[in-house]
Amino acid sequence: MARSIFSRFGTYVFAAVMALCTQAHAAPTVRVGYIPVLGSAPLFVMDGEHWLKDAGIDMQLIRFQSGPQAIQALAAGKIDAYVAGVLPLLQARAHGVNVKVVASAAIEELEVMARGPLAEGLPETPSQPIEGAALKQRFDDFARTSGRKAKIGAQPLGSVPDSMLRYWLKARNDLDPAQTADIVGVDLDAEQQAFLAGAVDAAVLREPTLTLVRHRLPQARILATGHDMMPGQPGSVLAILNEDAPDRAAWKDRFLAAFVRATDLLSHSPDEAVPYVRGALAGGMLPVAIVQESLRASASHYVSDPASIVESVTKLQDFEVQSGLLHAPQPVADLFDLESYRRLGK
Repeated sequence: MARSIFSRFGTYVFAAVMALCTQAHAAPTVRVGYIPVLGSAPLFVMDGEHWLKDAGIDMQLIRFQSGPQAIQALAAGKIDAYVAGVLPLLQARAHGVNVKVVASAAIEELEVMARGPLAEGLPETPSQPIEGAALKQRFDDFARTSGRKAKIGAQPLGSVPDSMLRYWLKARNDLDPAQTADIVGVDLDAEQQAFLAGAVDAAVLREPTLTLVRHRLPQARILATGHDMMPGQPGSVLAILNEDAPDRAAWKDRFLAAFVRATDLLSHSPDEAVPYVRGALAGGMLPVAIVQESLRASASHYVSDPASIVESVTKLQDFEVQSGLLHAPQPVADLFDLESYRRLGK
């Protein structure tokens, strides 16, 4: 009887010890805010390949419709990492949010696509950029024949699509954005639907929407490529909140290594990412051929070295300050942690 009691007691003690050990070694949870575009594809690859799970990390993906929305969650401590546009992070730092960019994800993602009269005469495949006087003439001709300025869809003020559109018009082509077009700032899904429905004449889009629109609206044309808008245009980045906090040490380097590995796969073997990206975007409803085509078109844009975008981020911030979109410049170098990437030996 006594032996039975002690045996049961020993079992309970053993179970309690094991529970404590499990808690002590539980996989760290990383909450990652992202927007549903191909710039976030490294996350989908990491998840699909189970690289983080194998590394003992539990990743929770939280979807947002724009970078500024994700920034609000970041500032509130509701997410630990962020994969979206880089410019809102400068504004976050200006408000005291301790966030650092540890990797780039993609460059030259954003393009301006036009439809209807604004697209007339444009080649099916962009060859030479339309710039300066030729671009002004196209907008002037549209306004004269339509009786109004062209409407261009973007995302909310302060987002990368909005800033890149204004930069392309003003800094690249010396056109006053307010005089040239009516810029309509809405969330990601609404912008895409507005363009498909003809509610706007052009929109700042990225993959996979660009490929999807080409198939649905064969007469739509590219008015400006990502390179036309800005050579080396900074796109999605991986940023970490409070990266030097003690709890980040449990996952930061392993997470970054997996992210860079996924970016390399997208760059060199995009077809391997098709099932992961398709499952993550639009509820798996996008046709396989659309996802494959968009990934192949984007392969050369996947760049993980954060040092490659420091100069372009500086240019965009200078433009935002000059335009009154940002009150005061922030030290761009302070936004980047370049050393963590270098330690990977890339």
